[in-house]
Amino acid sequence: MAGVARRTSQFEYGREAMEERLERQLAFVHEIDKLKRIERRNYLTDGSRRENSAEHSWHLALMALVLAEWSNEERIDLGRVLPMLLLHDLVEIDAGDTFVYDEAAHADKAAREEAAADRIFGLLPEEQGRRLRALWEEFESGQSAEAQFARALDRLQPIMMNFASGGKPWVDHRITRRQVVGRNQHIEQGSRRLWDVARGIIERACEAGLLADAK
Repeated sequence: MAGVARRTSQFEYGREAMEERLERQLAFVHEIDKLKRIERRNYLTDGSRRENSAEHSWHLALMALVLAEWSNEERIDLGRVLPMLLLHDLVEIDAGDTFVYDEAAHADKAAREEAAADRIFGLLPEEQGRRLRALWEEFESGQSAEAQFARALDRLQPIMMNFASGGKPWVDHRITRRQVVGRNQHIEQGSRRLWDVARGIIERACEAGLLADAK
């Protein structure tokens, strides 16, 4: 059928090549389990413990399914948004979670994450690794409408959770309103409506004394 990509069968790969392909895929699947061990700074909404990066990625994927209608782009391609959100933090397995308000840690963040991407996506069969890494790079660059929406969700979710948990990370690190607005205003590039929501939460956090400056 014209225009329809033909799926490669295991016989065209050859059984030995297919087994190697599967072994590399399973090695990747095994490796990414480590994302469950990476703690983030924000807490669960009940404040009981810190969220891990795997939970964060799962939460964002569901947010995309629910909130896609609020993207600035009328026809957002969830077929790209969802894998971006599931892939975007895999590099933290090696690079760790960089606190968004830690300026010093951001100095070498890109280099650490590039090296992590080389290793982690390199576990996969070559063409599959290239394809998934391209989605990770698309998210990082923030140029496409899909990446901008994915990045908007990535920044909105911690704001929501920080407020719900009593502002623990903000209070512990004496984070200011100016810092929160400065680091998160690119939400507007992906969704003007969700940036309105984020600003509302930030103002309520100021009123509650959860941010170091109330002005």
